[in-house]
Amino acid sequence: MTLSDEQVEGLRQRLLQRQRVLQELQATGESAAEVVELDQTSIGRLSRMDALQGQAMSRERQRRRQLEVQQISAALGRIAAGDYGCCLSCGEDIALPRLEHHPAVHLCIDCASARECGRDG
Repeated sequence: MTLSDEQVEGLRQRLLQRQRVLQELQATGESAAEVVELDQTSIGRLSRMDALQGQAMSRERQRRRQLEVQQISAALGRIAAGDYGCCLSCGEDIALPRLEHHPAVHLCIDCASARECGRDG
């Protein structure tokens, strides 16, 4: 099943909207990931550990956002190239419900399942 132009445009709009949200979150999240410098004479050990844990969690969220932005950019590139909706592994169409759930997905369900199970796909 090939996607219609309207379906592709709807998914493209969703990708662009999510990209904007992630870019805004990245801009506001950068300060939380900065190096924690605490005065050890005025703050307790547990407070320092909490601050360091918060910093690590913020860095991980930032890393995941960057990965999702890259996936969205790749999907937008596939739309521009006319290859959107085709599995990058086997070349078969990706089911519309799968694309609607996660518009940046690049593998069909069979190839994604095979990859998760450690098989070629």
